[in-house]
Amino acid sequence: MPRQSYFITGTDTDSGKTVVTAGLLRLAARNGLRTLAMKPLASGCEQTPEGLRNADALALSEAMTESMPYESVNPVALEPAIAPHVAAREAGRRVSAERLAGFCRGAMMRPADLFLVEGAGGWRVPLNDHETWVDLVSDLQFPVILVVGLRLGAINHALLSAELIQRDGCRLAGWVANRCTPEPMAREDETFETLCERMPAPCMGCVPWLDSQDPTTMAEEASRHLSLPLPGA
Repeated sequence: MPRQSYFITGTDTDSGKTVVTAGLLRLAARNGLRTLAMKPLASGCEQTPEGLRNADALALSEAMTESMPYESVNPVALEPAIAPHVAAREAGRRVSAERLAGFCRGAMMRPADLFLVEGAGGWRVPLNDHETWVDLVSDLQFPVILVVGLRLGAINHALLSAELIQRDGCRLAGWVANRCTPEPMAREDETFETLCERMPAPCMGCVPWLDSQDPTTMAEEASRHLSLPLPGA
């Protein structure tokens, strides 16, 4: 069972969760740690000869040190690039926090030092008509790492997300700022400084825009701007 496990969420869709998750996996590997990762639920998957595949889940598979079948990394793969609970309903798939937690616990039986679980979208994205990611994280009792997309509205989105994570009874282990576009947002330095002052958890890094389409290259570059979460956080 992994010695440290974390759930990675974001302030919004496309905030940079996968880049940061893969970067943390690479950084951990450089520090001699064995790593595993999952994206238990993913929409926006593509049909391949091997079945539905999600680019984010493939990037995590490439970045982690231990080997797992794709179906264990991404057990619920949905084709439409829409809200996961809607995609699941259209596909006739049953998704529940309990079921996703079961997949995660199965992966946790494998030996590793660090286990990361990446969500889809933000903290309150629904899993079904009654549950959100909160229910999964509460079940697993994982600390949370929040990825903050550096764009207009970042301060509000970050502080609200952090407040909700804590109000929902979960631990915010840290946060990462990520530049989502080639051009920096207006007053980016001031925005980052404000977040450092007001976020109720340590900053684990600030990832610049990574001008690459190769997931391996992006993960390696991101890792150089990150720090690992503190043990026990």
